[in-house]
Amino acid sequence: MRNDRLVWGQRTYIMGILNLTPDSFSGDAILQEKDPVAFAVNRACQFVKDGADIIDIGAESSRPGSEPITIAEELDRITPVIKAITQEKIPALISIDTYKSEVARTCLELGADWINDIWGLLKDEALGKVVADSNVPVVLMHNRSRTHAVQKDSLVGSSYTAGDYQDFMQDLLRDLDQLAQNALSTGILPENIILDPGIGFGKTVAQNLQIIRYLDQVKALGYPVLIGPSRKSFIGNVLDLPVNDRIEGTAASIALGIEKGADIIRVHDVKYMARIAAMTDAIMRV
Repeated sequence: MRNDRLVWGQRTYIMGILNLTPDSFSGDAILQEKDPVAFAVNRACQFVKDGADIIDIGAESSRPGSEPITIAEELDRITPVIKAITQEKIPALISIDTYKSEVARTCLELGADWINDIWGLLKDEALGKVVADSNVPVVLMHNRSRTHAVQKDSLVGSSYTAGDYQDFMQDLLRDLDQLAQNALSTGILPENIILDPGIGFGKTVAQNLQIIRYLDQVKALGYPVLIGPSRKSFIGNVLDLPVNDRIEGTAASIALGIEKGADIIRVHDVKYMARIAAMTDAIMRV
């Protein structure tokens, strides 16, 4: 599948999450393993068998309360895995979850296919040019998180304190449209822009639910849409469940998100969510 262009609207594409971190809110941090590179390759292979089209590799935790790492640390974690996966010729696109231009440039040179930026090109102004020069897709995520303001719940875990909004959905749509305009101004082609409304990043439980309910409004901005509700704390809050028991809540969020126009779902439980997506596609895309 590498380098093939995804055909939007035909079906939902599955992005499997590969966390090359020592900690993760979802409990799937690969650096805890004895041989992280081999473990990551095996997990990527299993993801593809289970239905993943894209492997999203991240080496810096975005878990609320986590500490940033240096460019050198991020590259030390991520480059061996990219090299191993490309050597294995795993039939999936490789997405790099980073907001750092130097990390992105190195990973693209090693064979990665696109960039997934949780800060929508706002953290590192040079990243837009790296993406434009490489002519690759980029996921622009909405994020008003207050990274140093984290709220904790003994059951559902940590979450970022919500940002300030006058009218949440209208503010969200304006922000996403501005992210797209910013990307275009750096030379990124419109067909390389993917929007992510940023479920779980600086939103209240009610706001996260609104994103899914009104996702068709995000879709109306004219770009492919990615959603990532997998195992997140808003599900734990609604169902009063810990992170390892949110598969049904994730499934419901994904099915409704697809019904409202999601093109890509970013998930931990690839096998089950690929089935959910296939069934929802069978209903919605006939």
